[in-house]
Amino acid sequence: MAKKRVLIVGGGLAGLAATMRLAELGVDVDLMSLTPVKRSHSVCAQGGINSCNDLTRQAGDSEWKHFDDTVYGGDFLQHQPPVNEMANWGPKVINLMDRLGVPFNRTQEGYLDRRRFGGTMYKRTAFSGATTGQQLLYALDEQVRRWEAEGHVRKYEFWDFLGPILDDAGVCRGCVGQDLVSMEVRAFPADAVILASGGCGLVFGKSTMSMVCTGSAVSRAFQAGAKYGNPEFIQVHPTAIPGADKLRLMSESARGEGGRVWVPSQPQDHRDPRTIPESERCYFLEERYPKYGNLVPRDIATREIFDVCVNEGLSVEKDRQCVYLDLTHINPDELTRKLGGILDIYQKFQGVDPRFAPMKIFPAVHYSMGGLWADYERTHEGGLQPASPKNQVTSIPRLYAIGECDYQYHGANRLGANSLLSCIFSGLFAAPGIHALLEEKGPAAAELPAALFEGAQRKHRQTHDELLRRSGGGENPYRLHEALGEVMTKAATVVRRNDQLRESLAAVSELHERAQRCSLSDTGNWTNQNVVFTRALLDMFPVAKSILRGALQRDECRGAHYKPEFQMGHLTAHEPAERRRQAEQWCDAFEANNRKWLKSTIATWNSNRQQPDLSYEEVDTSLIPPRPRLYGLAGAEEIEQVWKERTAVSQAQ
Repeated sequence: MAKKRVLIVGGGLAGLAATMRLAELGVDVDLMSLTPVKRSHSVCAQGGINSCNDLTRQAGDSEWKHFDDTVYGGDFLQHQPPVNEMANWGPKVINLMDRLGVPFNRTQEGYLDRRRFGGTMYKRTAFSGATTGQQLLYALDEQVRRWEAEGHVRKYEFWDFLGPILDDAGVCRGCVGQDLVSMEVRAFPADAVILASGGCGLVFGKSTMSMVCTGSAVSRAFQAGAKYGNPEFIQVHPTAIPGADKLRLMSESARGEGGRVWVPSQPQDHRDPRTIPESERCYFLEERYPKYGNLVPRDIATREIFDVCVNEGLSVEKDRQCVYLDLTHINPDELTRKLGGILDIYQKFQGVDPRFAPMKIFPAVHYSMGGLWADYERTHEGGLQPASPKNQVTSIPRLYAIGECDYQYHGANRLGANSLLSCIFSGLFAAPGIHALLEEKGPAAAELPAALFEGAQRKHRQTHDELLRRSGGGENPYRLHEALGEVMTKAATVVRRNDQLRESLAAVSELHERAQRCSLSDTGNWTNQNVVFTRALLDMFPVAKSILRGALQRDECRGAHYKPEFQMGHLTAHEPAERRRQAEQWCDAFEANNRKWLKSTIATWNSNRQQPDLSYEEVDTSLIPPRPRLYGLAGAEEIEQVWKERTAVSQAQ
């Protein structure tokens, strides 16, 4: 009798956390990764990982407030029980990682040091310099290596996930993968498959994501029938280094340690920025958002930087959009101790030491809040039921999604340093439910008829061979990818307009048709990167179309999704009675908008039309009622007062 196994796709924080926990529970795991797991994109995370802690509790913080900040920052578009559970697990996750040997920064007294990140007033973020993701990843990798040495984990590094294997009932029974060295195509029977494959940054051409973040694994599951949730919600990070090849992240931790964003009052001022007096500097985030300053949520900071450069014409440079991120007022030794990793990156690629000269930065595509739709089982108290097989399962039975590739935790906008928490939490929490699933009676996947796996393997081998046999003179896949990135970046990042979205959807559909005629420059059967890239390019289009169509149909502003024509504006009246009337109208409009749009977008792939079909799902907001998101809004006090009065009346009824 064959032993049941789980196959995990992705060797980042989520995948490694799930692997470790499953192995602890006695489950054998096959771990498939495009890269060596220590080169997974989680290694690029810089700033830290969030949780309530003893220091913030003294200032009035709690797990509930962390939960509240997360759903408020996400504009209430996430189901609340999973987020509540994640916030409650935060202290336990950081304690676990500390005990596994992560070298977190510490205070002189030996306690974990903390920094403040955007969208909160508390120092919740534990960090390891500015290389926190790397340290967390290495600690989990050590644990997985231990289980690998004991025979419970088999690693398949440099393997590409080609798609799930579904039986006649639509249940996932394994997957097909390809060795990127020998180009062998192989079927992997599995009693559960977990996708932990990260985001889809390459759909936008250049982003802060690693070059392996194509979104292809998610797209292949999507095309096989899995639902895709909230595809239109893409985070654009406010601070990145513009580059010709890719965009490199400058962590929010720079602002968390006191970095200030500014532009000269005089457009394109050519003076050395260190010589420009304070009176001739515009610290626009601090001026417009005095409560949060430079640590407003990312969607807001990004829009302000974009607005200052594009609409107000105050970019630091004439031929390149950028603003200053200034750390020069902070002790250089302190900067090296807390931010050395990112400062070295800036110095390496820009040739300037940011300890002594302000950095030049601009927003860049960074994260996908959307992802594969995932289920959960709620407790009566509003958390998640431990060890439930429903937790993190997609719409395809026995196919799970965790980490950035699921849509569960961040709603319309992710708060900084919540991503590492959601990745590790979802991996740890899903594992016992999958273990319970495997304990149910029934044959192991390896005991199912061989024809199921041979047929799936043969289908993918045939697709691969057809790509190799294409005649020359066709479309260049790299040029098509460049064109796709330009279209997506223009239409679906910081500012979105319906006319541009319609044009872009048509343009992407045309590019998709052209991509069917791609030619390969390499037709060999050994380490053929050309065929791997072309296949990934073809799988970017279903995701790109879902992003654009979701954005086109959602006529509102919510989190990272910003359409100026649907923006709810500031209060303009000065006379108290009129200002009160405007606040009432604002709240009426807010309630009407929520009735229409406080819903998750759910995309399903229509293979006949080669387009996504969209539906909408109600959001569980039963724990914290939605309220206006009022960062920096003129008239916020009056609106908040009116809303509190309405809430009190509603609760009294």
